[in-house]
Amino acid sequence: MKRRTFLAALAAVGAAPLVRAQSLPSAPIRIIVGFPPGGGTDVMARVIAQQLSARWDHPVVVENKAGAAGVIAADYVAKQPNDGSALLMTNISNHAIAPSLYPTLGYDVRRDFTPIMLVGITPNLLIGNHDQKANTLAELVAQCKREPGVVTFGSSGVGAAQHLALEMFKLRASVDALHVPYRGSGPMASDLVGGQINYSFETMTSATPLVRGGKVKVLAQTRIKRAKAFPDVPTVAEQGYPGFEASTWYGLVGPGGMAPGLVERMNADMNEALARPEVAEKLESYGAEDGGDSAAKFNAFIEAELEKWAKVIREANVKPA
Repeated sequence: MKRRTFLAALAAVGAAPLVRAQSLPSAPIRIIVGFPPGGGTDVMARVIAQQLSARWDHPVVVENKAGAAGVIAADYVAKQPNDGSALLMTNISNHAIAPSLYPTLGYDVRRDFTPIMLVGITPNLLIGNHDQKANTLAELVAQCKREPGVVTFGSSGVGAAQHLALEMFKLRASVDALHVPYRGSGPMASDLVGGQINYSFETMTSATPLVRGGKVKVLAQTRIKRAKAFPDVPTVAEQGYPGFEASTWYGLVGPGGMAPGLVERMNADMNEALARPEVAEKLESYGAEDGGDSAAKFNAFIEAELEKWAKVIREANVKPA
């Protein structure tokens, strides 16, 4: 079922009384974010927190626990009570990439988390500072081949979405480039704009203000289809690499073993929040599309992502820092 059809049907029935009867935790609800303020995960969390706080007439706050590309925050939430008082705005980095990258990870994605809802999927934008001569993907590939291991690409950390998008690009284009990890998108973006690094496959959420403000140039986007927010930016797939898909995604999960009724209540209310025109427009302005639907669908999506990125990590021989 398409997202808009699903959301319309949900709104029409007004959510089942049984779902509405499920009690929320009495304590303030915390949405934990594994990155500093200003990054894509943080932006998504604050949009959702604002909506849920108003809808529930209950405090919903965002708490940043940055480090290890979101792994620190995920590990923290996995160990919290499963009463819904602590949720994780998870993403591709700590939920789909980290399990294959870190053999001694302190949590198991399948066992230690309860999927609630996919919030949105965004492309990454391949951006560069204005000192770079390449203006197309083909020109960048040629540059990387002329200077193997010299052209620098920043990310928000080892194992982050930007890092793995780069590794996929290196595999598909048969090029070598230097990965430069940072502690979050904010400091990475500052160095990119300042010329300390050359490029990044930055999340569209974080890259959009930089592009709109004229601080960087954009060469490509990384989903199969073009995002509504950037209809004139060609995809990597369109520029000679069919099937190239390196999306960043965001979703809400809780600790493992949450009560099914509470999950249904939260899922229904979050879907209604996403259906609000102002929320949909806000998310789409950052390239976040195709969110919503059921917890079961989100669980199946996570399974597919785990398999996909395990293959890239294996083939690129990516190692943790």
